[in-house]
Amino acid sequence: MDEIGEVDRHIGKEESLRTTLVSNGRVDFRGRIADKRTTGGWKASPFIIANEVAERLAFFAIAVNMVSYLVFEMHQSIPKAATHVTDWIGAAYVLTILGAFLADACLGRFGTIVIFSSIYAVGMVLLTLSASIDSLHPSPCTKQPCKPASYGQTVFLSCALALIALGTGGIKPCVSSFGADQFDEADENEVHKKYAFFNWFFFAINIGALFGITLLVYIQVEKSWSWGFGVPTATMFCSIIILVAGMRYYRYQRPMGSAFTRFLQVIVASVRNHSRGVEVGREDDLYEVSTKESDIFGAVKLPHTAQYSFLDKAAVITDAEAITKNRWRLCTVTQVEEFKSLLRVLPVWASTIALSISFAQLSTFFISQALIMDRKLGPSFVIPAGSIPVFSAITGLILVPIYEKWIVPILRRYTGHRRGITSLQRMGVGLFVSIIAMASAALVEKRRRDHSKPLTVSVFWLLPQYFLMGSAEVFTYVGQLEFFYDEATDGTRSISSAIFLSEIGIGSWLSSAIVEIIEGTTGGEEKGWLRNDINQSRLDYFYWILAGINGVNFLIYLWIARRYKGKGSEKWSVRDVAVHG
Repeated sequence: MDEIGEVDRHIGKEESLRTTLVSNGRVDFRGRIADKRTTGGWKASPFIIANEVAERLAFFAIAVNMVSYLVFEMHQSIPKAATHVTDWIGAAYVLTILGAFLADACLGRFGTIVIFSSIYAVGMVLLTLSASIDSLHPSPCTKQPCKPASYGQTVFLSCALALIALGTGGIKPCVSSFGADQFDEADENEVHKKYAFFNWFFFAINIGALFGITLLVYIQVEKSWSWGFGVPTATMFCSIIILVAGMRYYRYQRPMGSAFTRFLQVIVASVRNHSRGVEVGREDDLYEVSTKESDIFGAVKLPHTAQYSFLDKAAVITDAEAITKNRWRLCTVTQVEEFKSLLRVLPVWASTIALSISFAQLSTFFISQALIMDRKLGPSFVIPAGSIPVFSAITGLILVPIYEKWIVPILRRYTGHRRGITSLQRMGVGLFVSIIAMASAALVEKRRRDHSKPLTVSVFWLLPQYFLMGSAEVFTYVGQLEFFYDEATDGTRSISSAIFLSEIGIGSWLSSAIVEIIEGTTGGEEKGWLRNDINQSRLDYFYWILAGINGVNFLIYLWIARRYKGKGSEKWSVRDVAVHG
């Protein structure tokens, strides 16, 4: 009897251990299946959130200061400086696709973050040297026209910014997905915590932005550009230390191979079979491995869907006796469905790019307006122009807790959806608010320009457009985080995050393109809408154009979102979605 009791206790211990192990294949830092009791969740998340605060502090300290640095230190015109900054921000976010590829193919998300954070830190060091060493920037200018930066000075600064952009590209697609990896989707309790993580992750971004555009900009104004760039450089090194300090608490997703290669294999195999006259018959004719796990390392099998049926030809078995492991000839159903899941989100992705064009103005023309407005706060303190975007960051800090703690429970009672409204609806709210934001910006700029003494107009007139853009970001950005992570498959999480982030970069590039088109068609920097002298410009016309673009884009988004059917039946309607837990 004692032996039977001992066996029962042993079996019970094994059962208890199994229930504490994650079900999604994540491992701990020793390579063993992660235990929920000692890894992941909110034990690991604070390290990731703290790292994001430090990295965003460094990025925003540069982003909001760069137009001023290029104008006053490198002697560029305002439109040229604005274009260069949006091009740089665009490159940083488009490079997220490279970071995602490396994370999924070979480095893993944690390894990619650490390596690219180090590249980022080197770029910060070079930027600090550019501002600190006299030979690396032009001499101070007291009278126009100022001598522009030399070729060598421009190249050195460009190298620094290129490394920072590359570092950002490696970090950004991995950090939110790495944070979400800390929660087991099969555990209902952890699922709720994952969605809370996305909100607090966005909160962390705004905390970093708040300190970057207030404290660090103030240090730059009161001390020097060397201090303004040197402090965020030290902060970036601290962010790496913070991230590494949490190694023992993390859950890691092993690299799963290149998703881009798998996508290309599906395209090649489907086109090849189509050219041979292969037709898709019954679902049973499609190939799938017989093992419990899929053929993609670390990924679960995906059920077949009827959408994009042309791609199913890649999985049609043409000769049962000659089934091959050559995925360029025959793909599995899971591999095809993985590619389909990416194609499904692309229309949603494309219909939110316009919002990023408006976001690009936060660190360019909005700041250019602030430079020539009355920034006095009290009798002696003058708000640095680079700190004006703090209004947007504060909006995020206020709205995220309110939304998470009060609005979600209220909406949940009315809609029956666990998040109150779906991710698609949340994004739609943000897109609509962005229209009002740019209309507000146009009206305020016209009032400022028509004022008898425009230099005396208070900078606080910019508060509505910053508040509205911050609100649009709270709804759209967090909605995108949730949507693109949830709709991704196991093998495409980093790439899905990169696609979402790349729209910020594409939006920045489109902003630059629109500026250049307007300059070219309205008379250039001397006579056009966007001149080197903001008081002589017609910036309000530019803002009305952006409001119109946002309006048309919103209608397109509504059409796409109402027709979207994806993983987990994520739809525009919430009527048929039950409350979980």
